[in-house]
Amino acid sequence: MNIILLIKNIYHEAFVNLGHFITKNFFKAFAWFSFMMFFVVLYAFVFRVYTGFPFD
Repeated sequence: MNIILLIKNIYHEAFVNLGHFITKNFFKAFAWFSFMMFFVVLYAFVFRVYTGFPFD
């Protein structure tokens, strides 16, 4: 019984921070992707204004 509790504690300590690591990196990648998409939209808008696109 003692061995089972030790194995349970080892696995718990090994995987407890893994979720935080994945979540943190996912949101970091999502933030960079969002910034890139924002700058693409900003570039497209400035390009359309510069070339005289009629916004009807």
